[in-house]
Amino acid sequence: MNILIVEDEYLARAELNHLLKQDSRVAHVEEADSIQDAMKIMLTQSIDITYLDIHLTDESGMELADLINEIPDPPVIIFATAYDQYALKAFEKNARDYILKPFEEKRVRASLDKAIKESESSSAKEQISKPAPDAVPVQTEDKIYMVKMSSLVMVEAMQGKVIVHEDNNQHESKGTLQFWEEKLPEETFMRVHRSYIINLDKIQAIEPWFNNTYQVTLETGIKVPVSRSYIQVFRDKVNI
Repeated sequence: MNILIVEDEYLARAELNHLLKQDSRVAHVEEADSIQDAMKIMLTQSIDITYLDIHLTDESGMELADLINEIPDPPVIIFATAYDQYALKAFEKNARDYILKPFEEKRVRASLDKAIKESESSSAKEQISKPAPDAVPVQTEDKIYMVKMSSLVMVEAMQGKVIVHEDNNQHESKGTLQFWEEKLPEETFMRVHRSYIINLDKIQAIEPWFNNTYQVTLETGIKVPVSRSYIQVFRDKVNI
């Protein structure tokens, strides 16, 4: 299991990190002290369980929980805090447990047992039926945007960065096209070139191009080449 601790106090992070690593089921533990750093980790790494503090510096763990619940295949949320009065609100945020400082090894292990059981149960359900997410989070330099799948036109790799194109907007983000290829539902999105993933529902026109390839015009007017290595799969997808 890969775990993320979101806590602005170093000693509390270190204590919880130590206790979690005593369990052989824990493969890796990441740490963050802000919402932005936490989301950056969750958007670039596979996180199974998050331990969230309620009060972060000038921020709220509750706000972060809302963002996590918008992520496709979100990690299990456990609140780890010094305040017991927020428990009811925490469970309204889809939390699976609520542990109090100072942390006790027995209580941390119990929360981990519950989270792992929940994570494994969710994984089994996803293997049977995994619905496409309604939106996808995009991390920019200063904000996290929730981009609706219905408005996502194309993802473009450019000079070590990724440009996410919407109907009427675009966002520059870090990451790789391979990360986005794995993240987006293959029923709707397809990589057609080493630099482009397109929304098949946003295709406006398809033209023959050089060397028996195609050029696709998207609804925004952007023209994208389909390289030879993707031609056959593209034809099958669009029935041509």
